[in-house]
Amino acid sequence: MNIILLERVANLGDLGDEVAVKAGYARNFLIPQGKAARATDENRKVFEARRAELEQAALQLMGAAERRAAQLVDVSVTIVAKSGEEGKLYGSVGAQDIVDALAEQGIEVARTEVRMPEGAIRALGEYEIGIHLHTDVDSIVRVEVLPE
Repeated sequence: MNIILLERVANLGDLGDEVAVKAGYARNFLIPQGKAARATDENRKVFEARRAELEQAALQLMGAAERRAAQLVDVSVTIVAKSGEEGKLYGSVGAQDIVDALAEQGIEVARTEVRMPEGAIRALGEYEIGIHLHTDVDSIVRVEVLPE
């Protein structure tokens, strides 16, 4: 299925690109999320009429993400958790725990923006956790897990 991207989509294309994707991906994700429209003649005309508006909105989102990334420069978070003698946690430290710790410092981050590719933290130590604020804007937060 051919679609017109209404915003930048990672690993797919930029605003205004016409790309071919699987029908289910377009119908179930891209179109309902407002990230794309079917590539018909009518939609092409509508897109060209709205191009300047969509580009301005994309620039505003990018600017907001860059300002939020500037807040996260050199941010370190300390989380205290119960652990055993060998340094293994009784529970785990997940994305929501990191979001809560950042909120205590006055930094708002959504749980879905926290990237933990290895999964939840299950041992004491220092970790670098990625924060994905925008398609092109990522930041790193240092998380230190200490024993209770």
